[in-house]
Amino acid sequence: MDLGGQSCVVVGGGPVAQRKTATLLLADADVTVIAPQLTPKLSALAAADALHWLAQPYRAGMLGVLHPRLVFCATDDPAVNQQAAAEAKTLGALVNAAAQPELSDFTVPASLRRGDVLFTVSTEGKSPALSRILRQQLEEYFPEELGLWLERVHVLRDRMKRELSTSEARQAFWRRVLDKRVLSLVEAGQLDQAEVEIQNAITDFGAES
Repeated sequence: MDLGGQSCVVVGGGPVAQRKTATLLLADADVTVIAPQLTPKLSALAAADALHWLAQPYRAGMLGVLHPRLVFCATDDPAVNQQAAAEAKTLGALVNAAAQPELSDFTVPASLRRGDVLFTVSTEGKSPALSRILRQQLEEYFPEELGLWLERVHVLRDRMKRELSTSEARQAFWRRVLDKRVLSLVEAGQLDQAEVEIQNAITDFGAES
């Protein structure tokens, strides 16, 4: 979903609200947080004008003036979450309430980004904690270098398209070269050597075809 510049509201100012807000800010959303108090990180974001802060408890009617596209209900009070969710839906906004999935129109998968590589993990709202644990395991397995490697592969694709004339040949090529050996070089941060392996393979595979 493209949320760039879109109004999104987070009701609540605790750790859950902080996580939801961070996700929205990464998507360049226009975020408003409704809560009498904020976590230190959310306070810092508010002070830096990265988000709008309505420093008061949620009350019925507050969402109408904000025209939100998404509303995250993240307070510790189920009744408040339910009230905010009901108002949001009358406005046509989509609702997420992590602690009360029955109120939700959508779930937000745990995610890990390595450059333009994006991994997501979802349990369909049944266990957000498990999603976070699995995301942490992905974080340990896939290094930051993966995003940098993707940029190199993107450049190499242009050469591959010139030298391998058919889609079948190109598919066979990528199956051969993106193997564990090359990816282990990427994991070790040896991007130059991994790129040499790919370039050599392009030449060899082109000669074979």
